[in-house]
Amino acid sequence: MLIYGIDPGFTGAIALYWPDTGKLEVHDMPVMKNPKGKTIINPHGVLDILANEGGKSLAVIESVAARPGQGVSSVFRFGEGYGHLQMACAACKLPLQYVTPATWKRHFGLTSSKGLSRGLAMQRFPDQAQNFSRVKDDGRGEAALISLYGAEKLI
Repeated sequence: MLIYGIDPGFTGAIALYWPDTGKLEVHDMPVMKNPKGKTIINPHGVLDILANEGGKSLAVIESVAARPGQGVSSVFRFGEGYGHLQMACAACKLPLQYVTPATWKRHFGLTSSKGLSRGLAMQRFPDQAQNFSRVKDDGRGEAALISLYGAEKLI
C-alpha cells in the first residue's frame, strides 16, 4: 500500500509513505511562475510525483479554505492550485480522502504550530530527519504526518 500525504499550497509538499516498510519519500510542492511572475503549482510536476506505481494506493489531502484577510488574487491562485492537486489525483486514478488540519493535528496531539509538526515528523521518521530540519520544511513535515494519519486512521 502506498499513501500520498498532500499539504497543499505553494510551500506545501507531497509525501509518499509505504506503511508496510516504513519507507517515506518527501517532495516539495512543484511550482513555477505564471506569465505575470506569480508562483503557481506546476500540474505536470504534481502528475510526475503522483504517477501511480500500480497496486493499492490512497491520496490524503488536507482540506483547506480561504481565510479572512487574504487577497482575492492570492486566494484565486491558491484555489486553482488546490484544484490542480485534486485533478492530478483523479488523473492518476487515486482514491482521495480529505482531512481537515484540526482533525489530523488532533490525532497527533498537535496545535496549529508548524514547528511542532516538523518536530513530530522528525521523531516519527528519524531516518528522514534531514528532510524536516529547516524552518521552511514545515510543508514536508505536515505532508509526512498527513500520510501517517492516513495509515493510522484511514486504512
